[in-house]
Amino acid sequence: ARVLDDIEALANRVQRVATGWESRFTIAVDGVIAKNTMMELCDAFLSLAPPTRLRLRDETLAGTLEALTSGQADLALGVTDAGTHASILTQALGEVNFVYAVAPHHPLAKAPEPLSDALIRQHRAVAVADTVTRGGGLSFGLLGGQDVFTVATMHDKLDVQLRGLGAGFVPDCMAHPFVQTGRLVVKAVERPKRLVSIHYAWRDTGKTTLG
Repeated sequence: ARVLDDIEALANRVQRVATGWESRFTIAVDGVIAKNTMMELCDAFLSLAPPTRLRLRDETLAGTLEALTSGQADLALGVTDAGTHASILTQALGEVNFVYAVAPHHPLAKAPEPLSDALIRQHRAVAVADTVTRGGGLSFGLLGGQDVFTVATMHDKLDVQLRGLGAGFVPDCMAHPFVQTGRLVVKAVERPKRLVSIHYAWRDTGKTTLG
């Protein structure tokens, strides 16, 4: 099996040198990246009819960068912190504003604002599991002693909150359509506004220059 893998890797390198295209390209996509936007980008790329097979990986928090640094992905979208990896290059994608949202039938929907941490702690939080495989991963917005319902993706988190099974911070862009239709209520909280800078990242092969 290892010999076959080596032969395939050699064939891929030959094709890359001969055509200037990667034979396969894997993208780690964090849950904060809109699926529709990602599909539009893939559509634009594939319309060029490249000799490249695309593969997308759904990742969350530290797992997005780990997929890149471990060699499981060639590009990472939605990285929040590239750390001190000397071999990783990044560029800013923008900022994501998170809002604290609950279903209209959730107990916190009619609670006086701003919501204190003491009050929020009394209610179940919904969290997305970090896909990192080494270390404890990252967590945001959770309070010590709070009941937590953990799900696999940001879309699952949104679904749970729409059902009133918990509350928590979600990207404003994801919550907005449901706020407009009355299926979610955005609540002001005492803690500082959560605005997260996200980046895209790739490995430095020594051949990349940024202009």
